[in-house]
Amino acid sequence: MTQDVNSLWRQGAQALREDRAVEAADAFQSMVGQGVDDAAVWTGLAVAAQRLGDGQRHLHALDQVLRLDPRNLRALILKGDHLGALGDGRAAVSFYGAALALASGQVLAPDLNAEVERAAAARARYAGLFAEHLKAEMEARGVRGADARRVAQSIDLALGTRQVYLQQPLLYYFPELPQIQWFEREAFPWLDRLEAATADIRRELEALLEDEEAAFAPYIEADANRPVLDRDGWLTRRDWTAHYLWKNGTPVDANIARCPKTMEALAEAPLCRIPGRTPSILFSALKPGARIPPHNGFLNTRLIGHLGVIVPGQCGLRVGNETRYWEEGKAWLFDDSIEHEAWNDSDRLRVVLLFDIWRPELSAVEQGLVSGVLEAIDTFNGTRTEIGA
Repeated sequence: MTQDVNSLWRQGAQALREDRAVEAADAFQSMVGQGVDDAAVWTGLAVAAQRLGDGQRHLHALDQVLRLDPRNLRALILKGDHLGALGDGRAAVSFYGAALALASGQVLAPDLNAEVERAAAARARYAGLFAEHLKAEMEARGVRGADARRVAQSIDLALGTRQVYLQQPLLYYFPELPQIQWFEREAFPWLDRLEAATADIRRELEALLEDEEAAFAPYIEADANRPVLDRDGWLTRRDWTAHYLWKNGTPVDANIARCPKTMEALAEAPLCRIPGRTPSILFSALKPGARIPPHNGFLNTRLIGHLGVIVPGQCGLRVGNETRYWEEGKAWLFDDSIEHEAWNDSDRLRVVLLFDIWRPELSAVEQGLVSGVLEAIDTFNGTRTEIGA
């Protein structure tokens, strides 16, 4: 006599809970034999077969679960386990990854949440082994040192240990420029002169800091002709302040007069010159404990330069997926159209000299045309212009 399928289900589930794998497998297999094609039944059979060490039946049952329910977290994780036990770590990682992606943001039952955590740990373990394998293969091929920098980054991206960040300027995007977060300073020999002048620049900065009349103003200020949204709460705050020598393409003569050594040190810099916009040359101050939230600059046709002038330590800048830390007397260049953020986790003030230069890939003709485009943007006021009038 054929046993009732509901009875078989209760029998199999009870047997699983009591770790009687043989009885559980028999009950679920009987249901399958009676034509029951249900993901829960196949899952029960898969678990029972796994406990019995019946790899072939275990895999067949998992495949049936995923045929009926491709998003079944438990089955995805179990198949990852099975493939990992067979020595196919790459395939295992793909199933763990799918399960983790599906589980993200869900509220799961405690037992399933434990399985997801185990899958995350297993994937991390395989990722570590994979990274070691790739590193060893690279070294065996003689790829090391500076030659391997971009290759190493590509491996991090392939492993998912880094995220891809691209240029996303807020105002103006110039096409076909390389997606480079940090520019290697060796390509900019004029930075040597700037770094060599750090002591003189610091003396001029310290004089400004001691003079109340040379106050640093909030870096973010309101514009009466633009909406004031201030989503990040930085408007008028004094955690992040600036003292400008050039501001939006215009020299601040009184401030320049107090910092001649600073301006002299930048004499060879290919400053980005766009009337009404650039260059900006300033001392950027970040108070202890302050954090500048992730944001993007307005253009991708320039680079931002920093020279560490007062750097107490624990002061970092993340550009895209790479973080660096300021050092006094050291300069760097980065693309601020890529998402970036900064922080001062020390108990003292951090001040850098900030300036902008043209991207080196732009020809002189392109620089002039970009400047012209942005000037045209700025001169538009919504009224008709008579050419030649």
